[in-house]
Amino acid sequence: MKLLGKLKVFFSTIKNQIAFYPTIITIIGCVFAFLMIYMESLGISKYLRENIPMLVVDNVETARSLLSVFIGGLISLMVFSFSMVMVLLNQASNNFSPRILPGLISNRRHQLVLGFYLATLLYCIFILVSIEPTADEDKIPGFAVLISIILTTLCLAAFISFIHSISQSIQINHILENIYSTSKKRLTELLNNQKEYEEDFPDTSEWNDYNSHRSGYFQNIATDTLLDIAEEHNTKFKILVARGNFILEGVPLFSSEKELDEEMVEKILDSFLFSKGELIENNYILAFKQITEITVKAMSPGINDPGTALNAIDYLTELLALRMKKEDRSMYFRNDKPHIYQVSISFSELLYNVMASIRLYCKHDIIILQKLLIMLKYLQYQPCVNESYKNAILKEVETLTHDARNNLSNERDLQTFENYLSGFGNEK
Repeated sequence: MKLLGKLKVFFSTIKNQIAFYPTIITIIGCVFAFLMIYMESLGISKYLRENIPMLVVDNVETARSLLSVFIGGLISLMVFSFSMVMVLLNQASNNFSPRILPGLISNRRHQLVLGFYLATLLYCIFILVSIEPTADEDKIPGFAVLISIILTTLCLAAFISFIHSISQSIQINHILENIYSTSKKRLTELLNNQKEYEEDFPDTSEWNDYNSHRSGYFQNIATDTLLDIAEEHNTKFKILVARGNFILEGVPLFSSEKELDEEMVEKILDSFLFSKGELIENNYILAFKQITEITVKAMSPGINDPGTALNAIDYLTELLALRMKKEDRSMYFRNDKPHIYQVSISFSELLYNVMASIRLYCKHDIIILQKLLIMLKYLQYQPCVNESYKNAILKEVETLTHDARNNLSNERDLQTFENYLSGFGNEK
């Protein structure tokens, strides 16, 4: 069970690597090539040549020429496709934010297409090598060559799909939609789990703290493994750091209700997954960082794209409204009893971090200030699980008002801002 939990966490991490699906598909292509060579040794081409002759190639030179052309063409296609991916990543990094690159790299459609190219290329190479220069007609792998023609044709179709996908992936609306959808899915999962508990977690001030044995971004945790340990030793755990934070070696990582021996501490530490990057699938907070950085980058003098900033704020508004339904804590249960308390970033801190970055670069722009005020006004009337969230919103309104009054020099702009501000009623 513990091994299964670790494998699940490990798989959720590596599947977002750009080489994951191409590697799997390439292995399948190699296995299929050897399977076809084996079937050729059983005489499948001879059988088809006698019954359906139009399905097989019966000339050695024709077969070798076709496969050689396919191999050269597929290599050129792969080089061009990989070049387009690199151009996409470079443009996205320069125009939007380097932080969105992991999401673009993990695009499953691109991985599948590149993997299909590799699998077809290796298939053609193996079939070409298997052709004997002086083979008689019965030993020509005609059916395997026919399969290579079909696979190469499918590669051309996949290339057209790849071009369409690349052209969409670089569009900011598509990028924002992907970030929003992934974060919303993760937040919804947390909200569904939140409904399961009402019992408060015990006081942890006197618990035993244990330090991290390595550094890196705290990405995920094998929850089932940790729950098994907690239940087996009749203890509870508190994770002292929020997911997505960079953890230094030697800093407190978790605390336990009961004192643990060194062997057990090592088992628990092995349940924590660290990485050198961040993924929205494991940490929804990253979505707020990415969208905020896109907003700030769009308002920089080098880009100067307020339209993108306005779109990004719309997505931030929806995500913040959803976040208001979540408690500033996360707990994991076994048999309806809380065993693990996970520290998380509070709504107040999250909202401040978002607003602080945007205010710094957009406090001179009346259009962005209006949009931010509309966002805060909308959030003020959204349902929330804690009234302190509303106080945090009012504090951000006060801070935004202060910056606007100090940076808007045009009387008409200032009056427009004051008109929008009047809807809150309590601001000064």
